[in-house]
Amino acid sequence: MSKESTVHLFRRLEQLNGIGAALSRERDIDRLLENILEAAKAITGADGGTLYSVTEDQTALRFEIVRTDSLDIRLGGTTGRPIDFPQLPLRNADGTPNDSLVAAYAAIHDRTVNVADAYTEEGFDFSGTRLFDQRTGYRSQSFLTVPMKNHDRELIGVLQLINARDPETGEVTEFSTADQSLAESLASQAAIALTNRLLITQLERLFESFVNLINLAIDEKSPYTGGHCQRVPALTMMLAEAVNTTQEGPLASFTMTERDRYELKMAGLLHDCGKITTPVHVVDKATKLQTLYDRIGLVDTRFEVLKRDAELAALRRQLALRPVVDAAAEALELQGLQHSIHTLEEEREFMRRCNQGAEAMRAEDQQRVRDISAARQWRNPQGVQTSFLTAEEVENLTIRSGTLTQAERDTVNYHIVATIKMLETLPWPRHLKNVPEYAGGHHERMDGKGYPRGLTRDQMSVQARMMGIADIFEALTAADRPYKSGMTLSQALAIMCKMRDNGHIDPDLFQVFVREGVYARYGKEFLEPAQVDEIPPEVIARALVS
Repeated sequence: MSKESTVHLFRRLEQLNGIGAALSRERDIDRLLENILEAAKAITGADGGTLYSVTEDQTALRFEIVRTDSLDIRLGGTTGRPIDFPQLPLRNADGTPNDSLVAAYAAIHDRTVNVADAYTEEGFDFSGTRLFDQRTGYRSQSFLTVPMKNHDRELIGVLQLINARDPETGEVTEFSTADQSLAESLASQAAIALTNRLLITQLERLFESFVNLINLAIDEKSPYTGGHCQRVPALTMMLAEAVNTTQEGPLASFTMTERDRYELKMAGLLHDCGKITTPVHVVDKATKLQTLYDRIGLVDTRFEVLKRDAELAALRRQLALRPVVDAAAEALELQGLQHSIHTLEEEREFMRRCNQGAEAMRAEDQQRVRDISAARQWRNPQGVQTSFLTAEEVENLTIRSGTLTQAERDTVNYHIVATIKMLETLPWPRHLKNVPEYAGGHHERMDGKGYPRGLTRDQMSVQARMMGIADIFEALTAADRPYKSGMTLSQALAIMCKMRDNGHIDPDLFQVFVREGVYARYGKEFLEPAQVDEIPPEVIARALVS
C-alpha cells in the first residue's frame, strides 16, 4: 500500500471514530438515522444510499431514509417528505426466505453483499432498480448492502450504499474491500447508537405512559381534576416558550433546551399526582353538605317532619276545642298552622341557598343558620328531641366561601405534600432531577405565605413560579368544576392582578403572560367561546405594570 493510500485510510479511520462519537450524542431518532446514512456515504464516497428499519413484527424492511446526491433526492427523516415505496418482505408467500432482493438477503443471512454492477449481477432481482433508472435517467451500478444488528444480534435495519465514486476522477466504481470494512464498522457503531437511542425512547415513552396512567386514574376518580391535569402542563409550556423568547427585562436571560422542556413538561403532568390520595367526596364537593351524597336531603326531611308535627299539633288543639265548638278559635289555629308551615318552607329554601356555596356568605346569614338550628328541634328516628342541625352540619352550612370546611381544605391541600413525597422517592435521572421542585412549588407564594414549605420568590425556580401562574389561571377559568362556573378571561386577569399585588404570583412572569398574549392563546384552545371576551384596556394596563 502506497504512502498516500495509507494516509487516506488513516484519515478515514479518524473520520469513522469521529462519526461514532457524533452518533452517540444524537438524541433525535430521525436525525440519527440521517446521520448514519450521510456518514456512510461520506466515508465510502457513495453517491446515494438507503437506510431501512425492520418492522416490529420482523417480517419486512421499511424505508426510513433515501438519498441520491446527483439527483438531489432527499426523502424521509427530518425532510418532511414521506417515502411511498412499498416495504420489502423478508419472506415469500410460501414462507421461504426472500433471497431475490439484495437488502432482504443481507438481513436474513446477516451477510454484507458487495455488488460491482447491478445490471450484470446474477442471483438478485434488480428490476425495481432498472425501473427507477428508466424513470430518472440514473445509472445504478455498484451496491454495498450491510445488515445492522444490535448487541443481542437482533436485526434492527439495513444500510445500503449505491455508486461508489473515485475520489480523484468522480467516476462510478465498485466499493473496495476497505470501503466494505469501514461500512461494516460504521454499521456496527450505528446499530449500537440507534439501539441505545431506541431503548431510551422506549423508556421515555414508558415513563410518559405511566404518568398518563396516574392522570387517568385521577380522571377516573374525579372527572373534574382530569382536565386540570392536562391543561396546566399545556399552559405552563405556553408561558415557558413565551419567556424563552423574551429578549428584554429581568427574564431575558432565561433559556430552555429540549431537555429543559421535557423536564418541565413532565413536572406539569405530575404536579397534582398527589390527588390520587385525596378522598373523592372532598375533591368533588359541589355543595356544603355533600359527602358521598348531598345531605341537604336530610335537612329537607327534617323540615317535613316539623311541618307534620305542626299539623298534628294544630289538629290536636282543634279536637280539644270540639266540645266547645269555637269556630273562631279553630280558624285562628288554622291560621297559625299556615303561618308555621310558611315559615318552615321559607327556612328550608334559605338552607338550600346556603348549601350552594356559590358566593361569599354574609355574617348575618351565617348567624341565621345557627339561630334556626338552636330554635328548632325535631324528633329523631330514636324518638329523641334533638337540635335541628348537628354541629358538623352547622359548620358546613356556615362556610363563608366555597363548599369546603377548613379541615377539608387541609385535606385537599395535603395533595401537594403527597405529590412532593411521591416524587422525591423516585430515582430521577440527571436531566429530570428538578421535577419534584417544579411540581411541588405551584402552591407557594412570592411572599412566603404559601404552602407546604412557605418558600419565597428567591427560593423558587422560574419554572416552579410559572407552574403556579398556570395552576391558578386554569383553576379560575375551568368550566368543568361542580361548584363554580368558569370565569371569562377578563375576570381571571383582573383577579390575578390582585394576586400579583398581594404577593401571590410572580410579577415579571405575569407581565410576560399578558404581554405575549399567552392567556389569549390558552383561551382560544381550551375555553368556551363565551369565556373568551374582550379585555378592557384598563385591565391590560394594570396587568402590564411590573
